[in-house]
Amino acid sequence: MLILDYNRPIPVQVGQPVLVPLYSGVRAGFPSPADDFLLKRIDLSDELIQHPEATFLMRIKGHSMAMTGIDDGDIVVVDKAVKAEHGKIVIACIDGEFTCKRLYMMDGITKLQAANPDYEDMVFKDGQTLEVWGVVTSCIKQF
Repeated sequence: MLILDYNRPIPVQVGQPVLVPLYSGVRAGFPSPADDFLLKRIDLSDELIQHPEATFLMRIKGHSMAMTGIDDGDIVVVDKAVKAEHGKIVIACIDGEFTCKRLYMMDGITKLQAANPDYEDMVFKDGQTLEVWGVVTSCIKQF
């Protein structure tokens, strides 16, 4: 099971913007000198946070979501104001512990799916409760 590093998520505090240069047209293939220009400066909170009062950052611990690009040590942006729907990556609370998985809700079946074949899906039976805590909207990765 992929668990989160912190038991108490901390809300995002939006204050003074931190403007970071955004360059346009950075190619992953053949470079083009004509594309090397500064487009503008952006505030990362404007790019990553839609609902500041409902947004939290959580550090991931584990490898069950690796095939979605969410790896051990990454920080995910979690928005509690976004509706949890089939196919969305969510933070769920199960037996008092947080986990990050893809939400499956079809044909009367609700389960949490891992994105790594080494991990089994979490299927819930009658009487068990699943608390979807928030929806993962972004992943911050350091190399």
